[in-house]
Amino acid sequence: MSVRKRAWTTSKGELRESWLVDYTDQQGVRRGKNFTRKKDADAFAATAHVEVCEGTHVADAASVTVKEAGARWIESAENAGLERTSLDQYRQHLRLHIEPFLGRVKLSQLNTPTVRAFEDKLRAEGRSALTSRYVVRSLGSLLADAQERGHVVRNTVRELRVRRGKRKNGQVEARKRSLKVGVDIPTPDEIRSIVRALDGSRWRPMFLTAIFTGLRASELRGLRWEDVDLRNAAINVRQRADRYHSIGKTKTEAGERTVPLLPIVVAALREWKLACPKGKLGLAFPNGEGKVEWHGNIINRGLVPLLTAAGVTAPVLDKNGNQMHDERGKPVMTAKYTGMHALRHFYASWCINRKADCGLELPAKVVQHRLGHSSITVTLDTYGHLFPRGDDGAELAEAERALLG
Repeated sequence: MSVRKRAWTTSKGELRESWLVDYTDQQGVRRGKNFTRKKDADAFAATAHVEVCEGTHVADAASVTVKEAGARWIESAENAGLERTSLDQYRQHLRLHIEPFLGRVKLSQLNTPTVRAFEDKLRAEGRSALTSRYVVRSLGSLLADAQERGHVVRNTVRELRVRRGKRKNGQVEARKRSLKVGVDIPTPDEIRSIVRALDGSRWRPMFLTAIFTGLRASELRGLRWEDVDLRNAAINVRQRADRYHSIGKTKTEAGERTVPLLPIVVAALREWKLACPKGKLGLAFPNGEGKVEWHGNIINRGLVPLLTAAGVTAPVLDKNGNQMHDERGKPVMTAKYTGMHALRHFYASWCINRKADCGLELPAKVVQHRLGHSSITVTLDTYGHLFPRGDDGAELAEAERALLG
């Protein structure tokens, strides 16, 4: 491997110079790469020497573009049997966000400045911070697949994420906001109003189950009667229905679990089972034809009218943050919570709250199992701030008496 200066004259008679790194890769193929500055050539030569010795070097001429690597990444995801929802999201990220800005760039040319510029470009082009974060994460998955195929040496996205995670004082790039009771999590009073508003509603069995079991919307839509054990007052979660109405396995292996039922839920399910539309799938909460219920119907025809009837609403604000009014001058209100996950959040908080606060006061591992989280880390990262501290008010006074007498 050598670094030497080369000079030549262009067709217009102009003198040009560059520094050439001349080397042979691990396959015995002679390679060359030009640099404007000698220190850049020396740095590349040192890195390339190590990579050639390790058998991991990929020359620019032998590298593939991000677009080509993306096509192979999608193929790998399909062969791995990923869910249709995940595949569609990957394809969307690749087609709408990654290819327009990096499609022609070769993998060997990706570095930290390139990825950082890509992040800035996404935001400058109007992508939200959340979308940008997910797209960059997909780019990291693409590079991981290319790394396994030997098309690239480094996964710049993963390295950048690790570097940011090691910032001092815990300053991570994106800090997740803690869930708040009354904002993200319905309060006990709101749940009481919702339960009262369910009287006589066809949605009563489903929403009581959602409130007091914490099942995900996909798990409710895919729940079978054969998995509902009314005799022992428990639900065995074994499958789910995705947005395309395909029945499949739970989100994770930990998603397969058994959740106990309250007497009010058992009574509602017993009554509903007699009137439930029958279908080949044997679903507990099907549509009128016995098939998988649309998620949009559950929200628009079930949850939103229910919250409105229960008075669990929030004012509609204009772009300036002012309360909107209708033609009669009456404040315009909307459902306070817009997704089924709010009911799952309530169940989590109910399991965590102290018995003195009308909760179950369950240990963290039990809460993890009830919710079907893949790890205790997910449970604590999401709901850790809700667990009783045990060092407030009366607890501190009792500890003082026990220690000092």
